[in-house]
Amino acid sequence: MDRLDLLHTLLEREKEKRDAALAEWRQAEAQERATREQADSLVTYRGEYRKRWAAQFSQRAPIEILHCYQGFIERLEQAISAQQGQVELAHGRVEAARLRLRHRETKVATVQRLIERRLQAQATREQRREQKTVDEAAQRLGWARAVSMAAPA
Repeated sequence: MDRLDLLHTLLEREKEKRDAALAEWRQAEAQERATREQADSLVTYRGEYRKRWAAQFSQRAPIEILHCYQGFIERLEQAISAQQGQVELAHGRVEAARLRLRHRETKVATVQRLIERRLQAQATREQRREQKTVDEAAQRLGWARAVSMAAPA
């Protein structure tokens, strides 16, 4: 296996790693989106719950119901806080996955540039070799003509 074949093999492996990093990033984004939607739903529910009970509390309500309401709102606030923490964690996972993806994309681009340089160098060597062959053939032809002209007929 020559160096170029090894570089192509390396490129394929790096592309596979990049594709895996891309899939990981997409999955992390989907999880973050779902976590954020759940947090938004809790906040929306809290607002609706408060509106529903505001009308109830505008009239007289037993103190037991008020305590239940306050206890439920407290638990709901805790759930919202916990969910916001999950959103932050999910966001951190997205950013980490994005960095890994960027790193993998850089590696793929680096290997591709290396392959391009090797191919260009190989083409340049081939052009020089062909030019040398043409020059030598022209030189031999020139010598042959010079010898044939100089030779007495």
